[in-house]
Amino acid sequence: MRAGLLVEEIDGLDEALAAVDSFDRVLVTGLLRPRPAQAAALAEFADTLAGSPLAARVAEAAGKAASGAAGEEHFTALAAARAALLGSAHDALCARAAEATGRTTTPVTAPAPATGAGAPANLLVAARSWLCDLARCGWRGIDQEVVSGAARIVSALLDAPEHRRLAALLDGFAAELAASCPGASLESVPGRRWADLWTRAMLLTLPGAAGAPETAPATGRLLPLGVDLQEHATAVQAQVHAVFEPADGATPYLVRASVSAPKPDSVVGAGLWQLLRPHLSLLAAAGEGRAMELTGMPVTPAGDLIWSEAHARTGEPADSFATARVALPTATGRATAPLDRHPTAVAVPVFLDGYAAGAEEDGSVAFTLAGGALQVDVDRIPAAGPLTPEAVLASAACIGLLRWDAGTYRLQPLAVETLVRKKAVAVHAGAWAGGTTDKAGTRAEKAATDAAAVLRERAGRLLRK
Repeated sequence: MRAGLLVEEIDGLDEALAAVDSFDRVLVTGLLRPRPAQAAALAEFADTLAGSPLAARVAEAAGKAASGAAGEEHFTALAAARAALLGSAHDALCARAAEATGRTTTPVTAPAPATGAGAPANLLVAARSWLCDLARCGWRGIDQEVVSGAARIVSALLDAPEHRRLAALLDGFAAELAASCPGASLESVPGRRWADLWTRAMLLTLPGAAGAPETAPATGRLLPLGVDLQEHATAVQAQVHAVFEPADGATPYLVRASVSAPKPDSVVGAGLWQLLRPHLSLLAAAGEGRAMELTGMPVTPAGDLIWSEAHARTGEPADSFATARVALPTATGRATAPLDRHPTAVAVPVFLDGYAAGAEEDGSVAFTLAGGALQVDVDRIPAAGPLTPEAVLASAACIGLLRWDAGTYRLQPLAVETLVRKKAVAVHAGAWAGGTTDKAGTRAEKAATDAAAVLRERAGRLLRK
């Protein structure tokens, strides 16, 4: 790892993000009656795209929006331009990470528009119209009447499987906005987050944007590196990062397998694994330190496994740190799918050793390596595992995800190796994914089981009534 490269300035990154911020400020107050400050911000935004293929469309859209005369095609152009700027920032950050790790990346080409039967075009138009109304109102202008317009659209979209991604996004976005109404009373506005959700939703209303990605069959050995667990108030997701070794001897490459599940507030900590385990046997393999043998498993060009238990079986023991030392350095990365390119999507698996771990006065942790220091994001360590900030501080080697947050690269630890009585001991964030005998983990599992039983009993009562 050439850590020094991660602190060097990336040409054009600050300018791209500043242009996105300018547009996001416009959405805060809305475009129903644009003010001079908003017109200036839109002009600045359009100027940033002057050398791109979108230049003419964005300039026209910015002019219409500044005069209060923007239509759906203009808002779509602005959303596409915002996504393009963040996509270019994502690409620059990934390129710098690849340079620092010495890893090559296989490019991904944009898929052809999906064809065939789908949701009626009027549903996509209705969704786009609602999103345009949001842009006109602005986040400060939202109220229950405007936000509730999404309800019927979401219900209709849920009937079309290929558009459930858009339906889920609109449903969650509308719920978040509804909880914040009226917008005029908000002390602060999560401008970047809501603009991200608005942009993604706008692009998903375009015909073909929500089509399923093409896949190819993958046959070979899957070697887990670690598990990234992400928890929300009503949902949980686990993503296993791994190295895949093709059976035909081709170059190994990085892959991911994800599983999500809804969750009640009462299920927390190690109990989360109970919600996920039944849907992904790979979690047990990762927790137990075993490989998986895949036969014809569908994989997308971006390296996402479309998991099917029929194509997988548990293999031999496989130590993740051995994988990180031997297989990870020669594995190639896969470029992110076009619509998913965003700085928050940067998550590059890395292996570090030979560093000095230290804690700052503010409680933050950093690894000092040859060439520079790397901040460690210990706040991302889940409570559903034995990995702790103290274990990270005492570590001698680490498997993690290189991310970009708050203007700098940060390392999210997935597993660390420490010395206990002169013997190397591995501690994994996902060690309890397949079950645990740890006392704290066992208590959390039992509490989750009891909570789930109570919820099932209450649900049964409601259904009987």
